[in-house]
Amino acid sequence: MSFLLILIGAGLIAWAANYLWLWWRKSQLKSIGGEIEPDEFESTMRKTQIIDLREKKDFDAGHILGARNMPYSVIKERMGELREDLPVYLYDAAGELSVRAAGRLKKAGFQKVNWLKKGYQNWSGKTKKKKSLD
Repeated sequence: MSFLLILIGAGLIAWAANYLWLWWRKSQLKSIGGEIEPDEFESTMRKTQIIDLREKKDFDAGHILGARNMPYSVIKERMGELREDLPVYLYDAAGELSVRAAGRLKKAGFQKVNWLKKGYQNWSGKTKKKKSLD
């Protein structure tokens, strides 16, 4: 029984530490933009670079109209494809990877980076799916 309590306690501590780290990181990134609600994302996205950080299979299954797929796993290698003079809008499945990617872009010199609050799961705007070749 005590092992189970220790395991539960360790899990809660890990969850709390992750939550606090994410909160702190978001506050550090407000200088370049920050988290935005879906309605603001949609109303201001026309003059931005929209980057979907999910893997290709998830992107192909459905993505925000106008988004470009640049998985988080390769963002460091591919950030040269982005224009520093245009704002960057990021999103992933739930929002956590976007915070990490925004940090990388800030470190690389990008001045205007926002990410979709709660990620693609929170999106109700226009989407596009890749047509299957069945």
